[in-house]
Amino acid sequence: MILCCGEALIDMLPRETADGEPAFAPYAGGAVFNTAIALGRLGADVQFFSGLSSDLFGQQLVGVLADSKVDAAPSHISDRPTTLAFVRLVDGHATYAFYDENTAGRMLTPDDLPDVKADALFFGGISLVVEPCGDAYRALMLREAGDKLTMIDPNIRPGFITDEAAYRARLDAMLAVADIVKISDEDLAWLTGDADPDRLLGDSATQVVLLTRGADGVTVRTRTEQFDVAADKATVVDTVGAGDTFNAGFLAGLDRAGLLSKDAVRQASADALHTAARLGAQAAAITVSRAGANPPWQHEL
Repeated sequence: MILCCGEALIDMLPRETADGEPAFAPYAGGAVFNTAIALGRLGADVQFFSGLSSDLFGQQLVGVLADSKVDAAPSHISDRPTTLAFVRLVDGHATYAFYDENTAGRMLTPDDLPDVKADALFFGGISLVVEPCGDAYRALMLREAGDKLTMIDPNIRPGFITDEAAYRARLDAMLAVADIVKISDEDLAWLTGDADPDRLLGDSATQVVLLTRGADGVTVRTRTEQFDVAADKATVVDTVGAGDTFNAGFLAGLDRAGLLSKDAVRQASADALHTAARLGAQAAAITVSRAGANPPWQHEL
């Protein structure tokens, strides 16, 4: 079982009524939420942990998770509101207005952490940027990393960061204990100053670095080997959720190969890791071929 830990929110997307009036439509989203959805659709046994609201938007999030066979039982439910992200399109470019203060997701604390029954845990997204929820996820990862497989995708959004020093310290602590790190070349450059995946190995616990380069595919770096996995060709509608889907595909691939443990990943062959990364690339190619974060079901691969 895989436990995805991070944000779930509602994207309010711009629409127009039948009378031509501007309006917004609520869509479930969030990077870690998307990864959980993709895992469920790929047939993995998956749970989701976040701070969820009991309001109508929180109920929508739980419903969408259930529709993709994701168990939200570990989540902490409160009567605080759901995080909303209003999207505005200007010349085709999206800008966001986040309403996140005192929300169910934002106010998650270390006291709200669940008992973990999963074999592996996944972390990432903007939930690692803000407090107190960022500290809650760090506490959970550090608590479980001793004997559970852990993976992190920082998915860095510089424009969302208000306290860079605190954010970097939180990421440093989590990256140091992660067995698997997935990171884009842009995010790695922001984090370390260059795009060399070896910068994430060093004295850390990390065994596998997945360096994604968009249409140029992914570089898989281990303690002993390095190889590339090509991206599948696709007609790109948008790239929303592509990295989240890749994360799900890789973890689902490990799950299918019986590699959801620290020792198994440490000893995994290049062929096994290549197969898992190929599943991630295949799933991501389908996601970019359609609008929004809409990961594929297993039968679509």
